[in-house]
This record gives sequence, structure tokens and C-alpha cells, in this order.
Amino acid sequence: MAYTVLARKYRSTSFDNLVGQEAVSRTLTHAITSARVHHAYLFTGTRGVGKTSMARILARALNAPDTIENGPKPPDHDRYPPLDVQQRMAEAIMRGEDLNVIEIDGASNNRVEEARQLIQNAGLAPTDNARYKIYIIDEVHMLSTAAFNALLKTLEEPPAHVKFILCTTESHKVPATIQSRCQRFDFRSIPPSRIVKHLDFVLEQEGIEAQKDVVWQVAQIANGSMRDALSLLDRLIAAAPPPLTLSGLEDLLGLPPRQRVVKVVEAINGCDAATVLQEAGGLMETGIGLEQLVEVLIDRFRTLMLVRICGDKTDLLEMSDEERSAAAEQARGFDPASLVYLITLGESLLRNLRFSSQPRALLEACLVRMALADKMASVDAVLQDATPAKKKVSP
Repeated sequence: MAYTVLARKYRSTSFDNLVGQEAVSRTLTHAITSARVHHAYLFTGTRGVGKTSMARILARALNAPDTIENGPKPPDHDRYPPLDVQQRMAEAIMRGEDLNVIEIDGASNNRVEEARQLIQNAGLAPTDNARYKIYIIDEVHMLSTAAFNALLKTLEEPPAHVKFILCTTESHKVPATIQSRCQRFDFRSIPPSRIVKHLDFVLEQEGIEAQKDVVWQVAQIANGSMRDALSLLDRLIAAAPPPLTLSGLEDLLGLPPRQRVVKVVEAINGCDAATVLQEAGGLMETGIGLEQLVEVLIDRFRTLMLVRICGDKTDLLEMSDEERSAAAEQARGFDPASLVYLITLGESLLRNLRFSSQPRALLEACLVRMALADKMASVDAVLQDATPAKKKVSP
């Protein structure tokens, strides 16, 4: 039997289980129950947040409403086909194989000829007891200007049996004339805490053990995309036998080992420049790029700054309880002003590394400066006091 990737196996099939898009789900649910479904929708948001899944769920609710448990029902749902007929339609819709729910890739069907063909087919009535013919156009911003112009009239006044759902990651590339004919819904990036909760559910269903820290790290790397998180989890499961560990994820993606990064920060806190250079050198020997190392340090300093100022329970940080405790312990050795200064140094270093002919020397000098920040500040103060004041010249 062919393996089904996690992103497809655990794809949302109802309004209730689409993670992180509750506001959109509520609005569409009310539109269906009140018979106020618009003829054209524009779903916009970053990749992997549920736009196409929501489009399929909406199509299922319009053509097979009785198949969605606790789902919205249109006022005339008693006149829909029998449940077994609806179930066959629903399964085909969620697989992307239903004849009345046509999914089009805007990138590969972007010419005006394809748009005209779509318009001609839209006039044909739906088949197989379906109520609507629904067009889902993914990455709609890739259509040509001529294709958009061809769609304008049909998109404004389509046949009564036709619905359009346009999906895009770049709404600014969709002409205003198209947007004005659609109801727009902005899909939010999914918070790491919500991604972690869903990944825990997936791991439980798959019977796979994983360290809590590795699940949080996957959620943070996904950067708000559930699909990216599930795809990364798939890679991690395939790379090594369970239990899934943080070190396994670091090896898979080439990430700096967290414990060595913590040691670098501890050495900076202890003003131990020699240890800072040794630990940083060890990290670079593992193949970590200079810029990546600096970015990781900046992120760690930010974490410590937020913990130091807002406390380890702050909602500004998304991490496991164990990591919060460890960050709180390390943050006690710094004052907020020092952490702001270290972040500023790191950001300045990132800009300079791109133009330096000796980037490693520049990095090491900056690391030493971080470790000796207190002494550097004292020297600067002495030099400033020793500078003779400028005499005012009389006119």
C-alpha cells in the first residue's frame, strides 16, 4: 500500500478542525446557514495555512452538507440528494477528484485561452446531483493580465450554479478589479503553540514518541505554516527511528547544537573570551555558516531579554516549559541593557559580514567584544573623559 504523507493524511476535512482559522470558519459557516453565500471568494495568506483545505471544505459544505458532522446546513438542505450520494461526492471533493469542483493551478493555466475555456464550461450545469459547480483557482496571482480581463465579467455575474474560490499567497499581485468582485478572507499564520498541539495529536495517532523540545523546534521552524511543520515532521520520522530527538533534528537540518550555543552565551556572560572563541570555533567546524551562527546568537539574546524583562511566563515566547526554565536561569546573569547591546552588536555584525574580506576575523573580534563588553564600556568612558573639550572661538 502506498504511503500517504502526513500533510495529506491529516488534512482538515471540516470547519471545526481547520487549525488557526476560526474567524474564517465562523464567517463562512454563518453565510451557509443564512443562505448568503457569495459567488466569489478570495483566500489570501502565506503557504500552508489552510487556504486550499478551506476551499475544499466550503465546496463540500455547498454540495454535500450532510456529510460534515456538526457542519453548517443551508436552509433547504432537506432537498439535497441521499446521504450515500453526498458521501461519494464529499470523498471525491476532498481528494480533489470531483467533476463539479474543478481545481485549477494558476501557474500552469495562466493564458487567456484557458480563461476563456473556463468561462465556456461554467455555463454547463453541474452533474451527478450536485447543487453547484465550483472553481478553485490556486495561485491565482499567476494568471496573465489578459486572463484576468477575460474573467472579469463572469466573475462579477456568474451563472447561479457557479461559485469561484481564488487562492493566493500574493494578494498584491491580484488586480483591484478582481478583488472588488470577491469577498476577501485573510488567513493568519498559525501560532507555534497551535502547531505543537496538532503535531502532538499526529504523533499520538501515529504511535511515535518525541521529545517535547523537538516538537516545539519543528513548530518554530515552520514559521506559521502547518503544512511545512507536517512535512518537516515527516522528514524527521523518515531520518531516524523513534523517539524523535532535538539532536536528530539538528543533524537533519544542519542547525547549531542548542547546548553549544548556550555555552557560548554562558561564556559571554562570564567574560571568558577564550571559551567563547573555542565554542564558536567548534560550532563552525560542524559546518555552521558565520551568518547562521550570528542569527542564532541574536535569537538567544532576544529570548533572554524577553525573559529578563517580561518574566519566563510571557506569551511573547513560544517554547516548552523546560526551555523556559533554562532560559530564565541563564537570563539572571544579564541585565536588560546588556542584552539590548549584544543584540545591536550582532545585528551590526550581520550587515558587515556581507562586505568583509575577512569575515571570520570580524566575527571573532565581535565575539571578544561581546565577552568583554563591560571592560570595553569602561575604556570608552575613560577615552571620552580624556578628550579635551573644544574651546569656543569668539567671533
